[in-house]
Amino acid sequence: MKAVRYGKVIADSDQTIIMEGNHYFPPVAVNRDFLEQSDFTTICCWKGEAHYYNIVVHSERNENAPWYCREPLEKTTNIRNYVAFWRGVKVE
Repeated sequence: MKAVRYGKVIADSDQTIIMEGNHYFPPVAVNRDFLEQSDFTTICCWKGEAHYYNIVVHSERNENAPWYCREPLEKTTNIRNYVAFWRGVKVE
């Protein structure tokens, strides 16, 4: 699986975890050169608090598109620090 935005591969792995229709990429599979930490967070009742990144490529910014859970709740600990994508990031 690859996560692509603005023509750049942001993540690439054949070891993703699928949860709620989203592919969660292992932390080592994510190219952090394209990411900057966001202050945005959300709460999921069964995954816990999600933290977000912004994607920046060629001065184009895609805000809060990748997310991850630092401390997921008990039933979802397998996605700890794995990164998922939305908001225009193509995952295939």
